[in-house]
Amino acid sequence: MNWAGVIPAITTPFREDLSVDHDFLAKHAQWMIDHGCSGIVALGSLGEGGTLEFDEKVAVLQTCVRALRVPVIAAISALSTSAAMRLAQEAERAGCSGLMVLPPYVYSTDWREMKAHISAVLRATSLSCMLYNNPIAYRTDFLPEQIAELAKEHENLHAVKESSADIRRIAAIRALIGKRLAIFVGVDDLIVEGIAAGAAGWIAGLVNALPTESVALFNGANIYEWFLPLLRLDTVPKFVQLIKLVQEEVGMGSERVRPPRLELAGEEREGALRLIRAALASRPRV
Repeated sequence: MNWAGVIPAITTPFREDLSVDHDFLAKHAQWMIDHGCSGIVALGSLGEGGTLEFDEKVAVLQTCVRALRVPVIAAISALSTSAAMRLAQEAERAGCSGLMVLPPYVYSTDWREMKAHISAVLRATSLSCMLYNNPIAYRTDFLPEQIAELAKEHENLHAVKESSADIRRIAAIRALIGKRLAIFVGVDDLIVEGIAAGAAGWIAGLVNALPTESVALFNGANIYEWFLPLLRLDTVPKFVQLIKLVQEEVGMGSERVRPPRLELAGEEREGALRLIRAALASRPRV
C-alpha cells in the first residue's frame, strides 16, 4: 500500500429504490482513477457507510476491488469493536489493500477506551492501516502524542488522515515521529496549507465530481482561488448531499441519498446550485 497522492472518499450511488448501484459505482471509481487518483476509499462518511448494512458494505468493497487495479481502502466504522473487527477481516478477504480505521459511531470516550478500540481493529488484520482523526464529526480527538503511541505499538499503522482542521497538527505529529506515518489532509479546504506543512496525500471529497481539478490542485496548479468555494462544501453538515449535487451537475452521478439524509430542497438547494453553476461556468482549463 502506497499512502500518497489524491485518494477519493468515494460516494455510494443509489438506484431509485435506494439499493446500491454497483454498475455506476465501478464506472465512477474507474473514472476518478483515469483522471489521476491513486486509490479509492470506500464506505467512509461521504460514502454513507452508516446507512449501509454489513452485507452491502462487503459488496461495495468487492465491486471496487473487481473494477480497479489500484488500491482499494475500506473505511472501518461500526457501533461496536467486534463489528469493526469483523468488517476489517471481511475487507481483507475481499482483496482490499488497506483500511481507514475510525473511532466507533456514537460512543466517544477517553483515550484508554478509544485506544483499545483502534488497537483491536489494527490487530484484527494484516493490512496496511490509516487512522482517521476527525474530532469535529466523531467527537473523538486523537492527539499527536496518542497517534505516536499507536504508531509505536502497531507496525501495520502506516498513515493518518488528519481532519481536526488544525493545520498545526501535521507539524506536531512530524515532530514526534518524523515520517513514520504518511499524513493525509482530510479537509478539502485545507489542502494547500496541508501540502505546505508536509502532507503526503489527500483523502478528498469534491474529487468525486472534479477529479482533474483535484489532482491538478494537489500537484501545484494555481486554481485554489477558483476551487475554494466548492471545496468548502466538504466542510458542512450536509456535505454528502452537496457533493452528490455537484456530481449530478457535472453528469457523473445522482444527488440521491439514503435517509435519514434527504436531498436538498428549496432555497438551500437553489443557493447551492447558484454557487456550483457559477464555479462550473468559470471552470479553468488544466
